[in-house]
Amino acid sequence: MFYPPLLDLENAPALDVLAIAAHPDDIEQTCGGALLKMAEMGYVTGALDLTAGDMGTRGSPELRMEEARKAASILRLDFRENLQMPDARLENSIPLRMTLMGVIRRLKPKVLILPYWEARHPDHYVASILGFEAAFLSGIRKMDDLAEPHRPFKVVYASSYATVAPSFVMDITPYFERRMESLFAYESQYGETAQGAGLFPKKEEIHDRLRSIARYYGNLIGAKYGEPYVVKETMKVDDLVSMGVRSF
Repeated sequence: MFYPPLLDLENAPALDVLAIAAHPDDIEQTCGGALLKMAEMGYVTGALDLTAGDMGTRGSPELRMEEARKAASILRLDFRENLQMPDARLENSIPLRMTLMGVIRRLKPKVLILPYWEARHPDHYVASILGFEAAFLSGIRKMDDLAEPHRPFKVVYASSYATVAPSFVMDITPYFERRMESLFAYESQYGETAQGAGLFPKKEEIHDRLRSIARYYGNLIGAKYGEPYVVKETMKVDDLVSMGVRSF
């Protein structure tokens, strides 16, 4: 039986942007730049980690949640919590879906960032489906009488690790190094430890890999660093003259 942790949602702010991910450190790798950029533009941003990564080789759930709070400060998040769902056993079940639906209703995000719906780790693609279905159900009034219904206006999928063409790329050039700083706040995962030695690449290698990914997507839009995203809807353009990214 899953018993959700008691979150202080009564005092939580209504969010402009909410990122949902399976594990602590997932959002730092995939959409940390966008969250930083939106925060500095004045938007209210938040993150919701579904599990505490308790099945991971390194660290403990308590330590990883503490590191997540440190990373949240670097990313200038207004809200970050962990639902402590079962790590490596995440499933799109009715109890988990209803729990997440209730949180979405309380936070009222205008934009929802989810993991791409295909991934190597089952928790990642389950988090994507779970987030989408919970957000949809959140808009049905009769699902729950205790909170007002709410449905995000836009759902976008962080696709850095998906081999798909992005619908759009965000220029995160001024934010890339701070995004990396937020990732490396998880010292239990990226520091030099005996746990899992030889199984995980070193910190410098991870930095190089993520820099290369960001450089690739940045190059697609004429920027130094970029983050890719996918949407399922057709993008609307109202002004051909003001479109970004030159053709030649």
